[in-house]
Amino acid sequence: MTNETVVREARKADLAAILEIYNQGIEDRIATLETEKKNLSYMAKWFEQHQGRYCVLAAEEEGQVIGWASLNPYSSRSAYDGVADLSIYISRAFRGKGAGGKLLSSLELKARENKFHKLVLFTFPFNGLGQGLYKKMGYREVGTFQNQGVLDGEFVDVMAMEKLL
Repeated sequence: MTNETVVREARKADLAAILEIYNQGIEDRIATLETEKKNLSYMAKWFEQHQGRYCVLAAEEEGQVIGWASLNPYSSRSAYDGVADLSIYISRAFRGKGAGGKLLSSLELKARENKFHKLVLFTFPFNGLGQGLYKKMGYREVGTFQNQGVLDGEFVDVMAMEKLL
């Protein structure tokens, strides 16, 4: 990467950029089963739910947010209090250039600080860039849910991955 990527806690002022990046992920059909683009009102509500333990990090270069990651509740059951689900999205122009690794490393540190012992994620088996990042960072494949969701009228498989912290 030619520019330095800085990872920091996301701020409300980042929501427009976070929304744009999330909507790219929805449009590209490689990162989520969501099919409807989101709006700023949706993201503001989501952001309010991601304060404290379930945080959002932003990756930026030269003042521009180029990616984000979040810790999300895995389950409302107290037995799973130490497990968080994660999300990570990178702007199209910056995918495959290292920002994802920096975000994921920082998110793992935050997870440890917030007393999580395990991170889980759900990804599409055909998301090659995501698979490469997760495997490089030590995540292991738990298994694949066949026909887990519907995307554009077709069933898609979803792979579960985990990492013990």
